[in-house]
Amino acid sequence: MSGQGQKVRILQVEDSALDAELVLTELDHDGLAYEVTLVEDEQAYVAALDNFAPDIVLSDLSMPVFSGERALQILRDRGSDIPFIFISGTLGEESAIEALRNGATDYILKQNTARLASAVRRALREAEEQRARVRAEQELIRAQRFESLALLAGGLSHDLRNLLQPLLLAGDTLEDYADDPRLARLGTLVRDCGRRGLEMVSSMLSFARGARRAERVKLGALLDALNLLLQGSVPRTVRMEVDVFDPEVAFEGNHTELQQCLLNLSLNAIQAMPDGGSLRIETELVSLPDDFFVEGEQQVPGRYLRLSVIDTGQGMPPEVLERLFEPFFTTKSGGTGLGLLSCKRIVASHGGLMRVRSTVGEGTQFHLYLPLQALEGDQAESQAMDASLQGEAERVLVVVEEAVQLSLLVDTLDAYGYQAGASQSGTAALQWIEAHGVPDLVVMDADMNLFTGVRTLAALLDHGYAGAVLLLARPDAPPNLDELPHLDHLYVIDKPVQSKALLRKVREALGASGPKR
Repeated sequence: MSGQGQKVRILQVEDSALDAELVLTELDHDGLAYEVTLVEDEQAYVAALDNFAPDIVLSDLSMPVFSGERALQILRDRGSDIPFIFISGTLGEESAIEALRNGATDYILKQNTARLASAVRRALREAEEQRARVRAEQELIRAQRFESLALLAGGLSHDLRNLLQPLLLAGDTLEDYADDPRLARLGTLVRDCGRRGLEMVSSMLSFARGARRAERVKLGALLDALNLLLQGSVPRTVRMEVDVFDPEVAFEGNHTELQQCLLNLSLNAIQAMPDGGSLRIETELVSLPDDFFVEGEQQVPGRYLRLSVIDTGQGMPPEVLERLFEPFFTTKSGGTGLGLLSCKRIVASHGGLMRVRSTVGEGTQFHLYLPLQALEGDQAESQAMDASLQGEAERVLVVVEEAVQLSLLVDTLDAYGYQAGASQSGTAALQWIEAHGVPDLVVMDADMNLFTGVRTLAALLDHGYAGAVLLLARPDAPPNLDELPHLDHLYVIDKPVQSKALLRKVREALGASGPKR
């Protein structure tokens, strides 16, 4: 049915102008807002189905050159669920029953049209309810498919990590042959490819699982993750550019949801350029005045981060733009019509708003505005906090099996002035201790093989270690502390690990246990 406030489109099949007028008079008395197309032969009827796109068909049963039965058959052969009501002066009981069996919605006798308007309203309402049920069922199937995809992504990510991690180790080993530059270069290539693969796997897994809470979103990291997910989806005929005005700009939000929104818009842009073109993702800090906002939007003038997805594709006509955020409206074969609505919801949940500009033959621009009113104060606070998190060259041993996480943790600690040692196994951890001595602090993944973790901690205690241990653990799978050796200072940090949370806990642990040198 047409949207609220729009007229009902009625296709009337009738060869008598007088009878057609009497039918419409009943609808006028009821106050039904409608527009009508009148036809009396098959050719005009088929053309009206295509061009007029009716919400309902009102048809006489028998006419000199066309019949209501034929009109109903054409409609149902098309697989259409448009309501069809017979209006006839000769419809007997048996014919009426047969008509309903063949797919008619209702029948009205011309000598008793008093219930016509209520029958039309009921038919339209029931048709819309049926369409809503079908859409809900399709959306449920779609949601289940995405849930299965997330599970599949998790399994694939785990297997791919196991395959890629040996490449990192092999790369490091090959680089040890410094006297042979060819092997050294090969080692660098193998290691970099393995690390890149692990980053892509981690990004895919993060996207599949989704984020469950607000976090500090950094602009550079957001667009880096988008780049990783788009790799392989951008054809050679499309030139992609990303312009980040300041990668360090950060704000409160949901990283995965924003990533999903930008990914959706980027894929739509690529599909709108089947013959190639340019996809540009721009970022800019803007100030929105009072008159920027339109009716229905919360007017909050101030500083905003603008994220723009711009393509040089086919563009959209005004009639499509008007329905762009209408649920289940889509111009793509097999589309659900929920992608852009989901994007708008995500932006709104961040206190932001969207703008769309499109010209047929020239391309489309989607602009997302996210509020940054407290940006300067946040950055000052962040800088002050960064200073308090700086290390003093304390030695920190990081024991994590996952190569990407290990690398990120070590890089973070190094950047804040710690001497971080990396170990992917208990054996490697013992070798580090033998080479560098007892560390000031140990950071260990609680999801490691139990034997690896217990053996590493036992070896530390044997070497006289009495410092703190930070365990990185998933909130839904806390470690069994009874299985670990006794420790005076034990801390648990939730995964995924946030850099600032880790650094704060490192300072707290070192302050409680003191340096071990």
